[in-house]
Amino acid sequence: MEFRLLGSVALVTEDGDVALGPAKRSSLLAMLLLRPNTAVNVGRLIDALWEEEPPTHAKTVLQGHVSRLRALLAEHGAETYGVELATQGSAYVLRMPESLVDAHRFEELVALAGVQRRPADTVRMLREALSYWQGPALTGTVHSRPLEAAAGELEELRLASVEALAEAYGELGEHARAAAVLRTEAVAHPLRESLAAALMLALGRSGRQSDAIDWYHRTRRLLAEELGVDPGETLSEAYTTLLRSAAPVTAPRPVAPAAAPTPEGLPRAPRGFTGRGAELAALDRAVRGGDGPVCLVTGPAGVGKTAFAVHWAYERRADFPDGRIFADLRGFSDTPAPETAAVLREFLLALGVQPQRIPEAVEARGALFRSLTAGRRLLVLLDNARSSEQVRPLLPGGDHCTTLVTSRDRLGGLIASDAARPVPLGHLPPADSAALLATVLGETRVAAEPAAAARLAGLCDGLPLALRVTAARLAERPRWTLDEMVGELADEQGRLTLLDVEDRGVSAALRLTVQQLPESAARLFRATGLHTGSDLDRFAAGALVGTSPGQAAADLDRLTAAHLLTESVPGRWTPHDLVRLYARHVSADADPEGLRRLLDHYLYTGLAADAAAEPGSQPCYSLPADARRPAATREFEDRTAALDWYVAERAALEGAVTSAAALGLHDRAWRLALVQWPLMLMRIGDGWTPLLEAGLASAEHVGDFDAQSRTRALLGWILHAEGRDAEALVHLEKAPGLAARAGDAISEAIAYVNHAAVLDATGEHDRAGLLMVHAVSLADRTRHPSTQVLTLHHLAGHCMKAGDYEAALAHTLRAGELVAPDAVVVRAQLQIAKGEALAAVGRLDEAADQLERAIAASEAAGFAEGSARAAAGLSRLSADR
Repeated sequence: MEFRLLGSVALVTEDGDVALGPAKRSSLLAMLLLRPNTAVNVGRLIDALWEEEPPTHAKTVLQGHVSRLRALLAEHGAETYGVELATQGSAYVLRMPESLVDAHRFEELVALAGVQRRPADTVRMLREALSYWQGPALTGTVHSRPLEAAAGELEELRLASVEALAEAYGELGEHARAAAVLRTEAVAHPLRESLAAALMLALGRSGRQSDAIDWYHRTRRLLAEELGVDPGETLSEAYTTLLRSAAPVTAPRPVAPAAAPTPEGLPRAPRGFTGRGAELAALDRAVRGGDGPVCLVTGPAGVGKTAFAVHWAYERRADFPDGRIFADLRGFSDTPAPETAAVLREFLLALGVQPQRIPEAVEARGALFRSLTAGRRLLVLLDNARSSEQVRPLLPGGDHCTTLVTSRDRLGGLIASDAARPVPLGHLPPADSAALLATVLGETRVAAEPAAAARLAGLCDGLPLALRVTAARLAERPRWTLDEMVGELADEQGRLTLLDVEDRGVSAALRLTVQQLPESAARLFRATGLHTGSDLDRFAAGALVGTSPGQAAADLDRLTAAHLLTESVPGRWTPHDLVRLYARHVSADADPEGLRRLLDHYLYTGLAADAAAEPGSQPCYSLPADARRPAATREFEDRTAALDWYVAERAALEGAVTSAAALGLHDRAWRLALVQWPLMLMRIGDGWTPLLEAGLASAEHVGDFDAQSRTRALLGWILHAEGRDAEALVHLEKAPGLAARAGDAISEAIAYVNHAAVLDATGEHDRAGLLMVHAVSLADRTRHPSTQVLTLHHLAGHCMKAGDYEAALAHTLRAGELVAPDAVVVRAQLQIAKGEALAAVGRLDEAADQLERAIAASEAAGFAEGSARAAAGLSRLSADR
């Protein structure tokens, strides 16, 4: 067990990150971790958990979060690690070994680095210390003053450590590395004079005096424009030091022995390379951006990273007069990756070292390689790297070499340790995809069918590998049209097979990517093929593989780093179409219980969303007896959060209904069809009928009268909103009787009031009134407030239509006494109804006050329809006065 503060606040176990819940709970944990084994009083914790003035019940909320945090710690065996959350008078204390906190280990290493005598030891310790940082400190906590101050202190220590690391690099004579480390931070903190001063000196000492002086003037201008001050003593002294230098401090370029060859070890130039103009320009900028640059070309399998890198290397031959060397690191291959010693041996041979003079030890080979490359203008192309560790020993020395690395992984470690500059490759746009097809098929054949060419690009996901395989198949079939190939690829069942040729193709490339994943990430990838939607969050991912959302999030990030998924919006991950098809193909190897766990996850989360969206309402279902509780269920802070979840998960929930029915799990299917009812009522004309009809079929299949009643009542209401009243009344006539047979008086009252409302709208006012009165009577017998409010609200509307305004007002007033405090939309609806009734009886000032309140409440709840209706009522009042 360990705790993270340097990045997102997290509790981490052997199974991964533990879901902490709302930001306030993360903030509570952060406050206790910042002062481990020290009592933190309740007042200070309350100050930290609220950005502004805390509410009167703040202490109760805090106690709830403490209780839940204790339960989480106990659930994950905190006692075994010596961790205990204890109460101490009016304070709380987190007793624990401080070494479990990343911030403590960071500070300890920084302190140790400060007393080292050898700069190399200082560098090693500071790099290890800085590796603990995974983002801005205390991410995910409340933006309160105590927490922002603590985050600021940690950030200040991090920046001081970066400056110390650069100083240690300088003592080793590695001024280019010092400049690379400092530049990133100086860009992020342009007004920090100590950073700017250190960067200026590092640039000057690495022979870039002009750049150093430019940086001084840039900083001076910013200080004047942003703060209205002149440079301070530190920055001024650095500038003076630069000006006193008689000449750039660069070392003379070593002269290679006359017999040394100019190595040319690139593979042949790729044929038919097209497009990538923006990416090629980005790589040019990255190479020009500093000394000894390391550039990182990343992207998914089949996107053309090797072809891109090799094409660029041929185009820029003149920039590397001392040669270009290449190594395939086989990071994603069926063939084992070459040993570092073997790669260095090939490099040394290419540089003219005699075989008998090559050292045995890999460290000595690396040192000799760096020595020979120092001062050369050499390109080192490291293709298909698996990890940062695989690349680092192969980096050349000096400031004049360029290293170009390609990988399916993001290699964040290389960015952090060696200031590698990423150049991501995405999928080709349609025009470039068509151009690639034309390089194989000829421009005439492609130009004859532009629409089909664009469709092929889409079916191939703009992936160069898939496009080349498609072009190869068409080249073998000169009589085929592009449109015929579109027809073949449109069949998802056979698309991957068509995109494989012999040992090459999309499936083979993706298989090698998955093969290199950690087992937990590979298991999750296979399980995504079972998912019922196009994207998923960490809770759904955790359900698919039976792990915690925290572990699932870590695995999702790993899949994203491998370019198998994209985080399309924060917290939601999606694969490209071909990756999704491959995941479905390998899902046969996934846990067969994964889909059932996913369905139950949606059942549990759906109830939580319903409770947040419509507080106090009758749950739209009870859970099946054999439903399995997920490791964690998402918590919704308010109605908006719940509605956002419905919107994000709509496609997945509809897919879950289909999958549940296909598996014969009809008890899940009808529940999942109903679970989005709050969103259905908000977007009533949004095409819900097929979903509810599928739910009704499953309810009838299991013979559940209550399920049939609920589904018919909602389906009838939706059909009425679509203008299909005859069909609506068929369902609404049956719903009350089914509820009565099930013995559910709440469902019966809701069914009657829905039926009555549609009858009222279709002109059967007398019968509608009788049914509404009966619905109110039933609701009163249940003593269920939200059902009473619903029936009274509808009865009030009926009375308004009938001209019985006093009765309408009375029903509205009674409903207002029963409505739950947090049922914000219902309260706004009642305020509108009350305002309209008051206006009808001539109490115009009170009516205006109610409608103004209704507008404010509707806008606060995001209830646009209510806001518009209240505003229209207020406008009519103004016109009548």
